[in-house]
Amino acid sequence: MKLARFWQSKNNKIQCQLCNHYCLIDKGKAGLCGVRKNINGRLYSLVYGKVIAENIDPIEKKPLFHFMPGSLSYSIATVGCNFRCQHCQNADISQYPINERLKDENSLPGKQMEIKEIIAKAKVAGCESIAYTYTEPTIYAEFALDCMKLAKKHGLKNVWVSNGYITQKACSKILPYLDAINIDLKFFNNETYLKICGAKLQPILENLKFLNRKKIWLEVTTLIIPGLNDSDKEILAIAKFIKNYLGPETPWHVSRFFPQYKMQDQDSTKEKLIYKAYKLGKEAGLKYVYGGNIVSDVHENTYCPKCGELIIRRTGYDIDSFDKKSKCPECGEQIELILK
Repeated sequence: MKLARFWQSKNNKIQCQLCNHYCLIDKGKAGLCGVRKNINGRLYSLVYGKVIAENIDPIEKKPLFHFMPGSLSYSIATVGCNFRCQHCQNADISQYPINERLKDENSLPGKQMEIKEIIAKAKVAGCESIAYTYTEPTIYAEFALDCMKLAKKHGLKNVWVSNGYITQKACSKILPYLDAINIDLKFFNNETYLKICGAKLQPILENLKFLNRKKIWLEVTTLIIPGLNDSDKEILAIAKFIKNYLGPETPWHVSRFFPQYKMQDQDSTKEKLIYKAYKLGKEAGLKYVYGGNIVSDVHENTYCPKCGELIIRRTGYDIDSFDKKSKCPECGEQIELILK
């Protein structure tokens, strides 16, 4: 437990200013995320240093396809999330504080880890970055920020996998240490966001534009779910938003849904829907569109947007790169890649 940042006293309560829920928290209560608690008029993070998951992952698993391709990322998370996604694939840890009856603020699970231990493990494993992932890194921002600062001093990059609901005030404190981020743009309909995730669409769109203005390497992921966001209209709307506001060079990952958590009765996404989304993204003018969770020899490869030459071949997490210093070997076109 550690005193939190990003809050102020308001009307005998605490207003958390870390994410766009702006929770007003009574004494003895926690915010919507379940891991930030008002204790005697001060806000505390209950998960500082409590690592529930740590793995050595390919950077492509985040997914980040254009940021240091082929490298390894030391990936960590705590329990908790500020969303209530009914299809969450990591609900056992993201929703733990809500789904489990907690005795007190010390009963949240996780292995207590020192930041210097995380950095040392990453270095020994040959990782070139730290990834804050699996659950929403915003809710453990104090821990993530301290880790990011030390990682930078040791030559490691920092990447987030996020739902994009952080406040811009808090995000501004993270930005000096953030190298890349993948944000889930789950739907392009506010009602669906509210129903499925318990959050609003507009703050996420504004944060995507904000991060783009700040020149943070950004990739976007959309999980295509039958009956919720699989119409041509919605897929095109997302693709056009990315092209017009983030730039045609922004990679877009369209992934196949499988039944999870509270959506066990939902049908899996048929692969042809991913092929359709891939095609619509390309037709909308995006240079780099990728299909995820499908069996394909081509939909995870990177091709030159000008001549179609193969730039990066991906077979699972095996990478074969043919670029010449981020340029197409055939026509010389600049390929937007952040190399090691």
